[in-house]
Amino acid sequence: MKTTRQQQDATRRQIVASAVDLMTRQGFDGTTMKDIARAAGIGDATIYKYFPTKDRIVLGYLDDVAHQALADTLQTPGFAGYQLQEKLQRLTDAVLERLLADREFVAQVRTLARRSPLSMLAEPLAARQSLREAVASFLEAAEASGEIEPCDFKGLAGGLYTDYLAGVVTYWLADTSDEFADTTQLVDLSLGVLVQALRGGLVNRVLQLGGFVLRSQMARMVQHSSGLMGMLQLAKQAMASAPPGPAPAYKAAAEASPPPEPSAPPRAPRKPRAASSATPAKPAATPRKRKSA
Repeated sequence: MKTTRQQQDATRRQIVASAVDLMTRQGFDGTTMKDIARAAGIGDATIYKYFPTKDRIVLGYLDDVAHQALADTLQTPGFAGYQLQEKLQRLTDAVLERLLADREFVAQVRTLARRSPLSMLAEPLAARQSLREAVASFLEAAEASGEIEPCDFKGLAGGLYTDYLAGVVTYWLADTSDEFADTTQLVDLSLGVLVQALRGGLVNRVLQLGGFVLRSQMARMVQHSSGLMGMLQLAKQAMASAPPGPAPAYKAAAEASPPPEPSAPPRAPRKPRAASSATPAKPAATPRKRKSA
């Protein structure tokens, strides 16, 4: 008997839920595919039709969380009227809310990713592309409303957001403050700095450098340190008090060009000076040869 799409989706969700429960209690290495299949109530061979390995089940879990969090975000009442920072913060909060019930399992996923990052990244998550597109749409809406300067890197910003989100989750896993207050403050400050930079057009001017720094230094940012919050506070205050960024090139050129002056009568050409015999003319300077590398 052929199963319907709904039955397949239900079986897939049951496999993922059973895997999360078993791996939370027994650990990733202590759980087998056979254990998961039996807990899900399916045959030992049937599970491989849905997931070829345990790694893929973990990726399936992350994919589901991201899709559900994105759906929760877009269904928030009045979401279309949110400012850019509010939209990004709501999406980040929705991901953490979805992960909260499985926090212990997520900690194991983080350990697994550190141990074998290539196996975790070998297959791109479908939800990653959905997150990129969502963030790009947030930026487009903010640009259209005049909230931020024109942004030339909307697609790249979506990819950077997924890296940022992974860093926030890592920070959240180590957060021991009441109701994860430190994580809330980190998200608020970091997104505030980002939006301030976008409003002033700063990000466009430092795109290449900023992208490199964000990717290479993410591991340091997510570590708890006494200076992290202070650094973000100072950055936010500095950007808020800074003068607005320069006007676009075409506007600056138009404003800088003086109005045409009335034409003046042509001046008589100067008479050439007589060459002095005492002071010989200097020869033209010879360009220096560039030293070979």
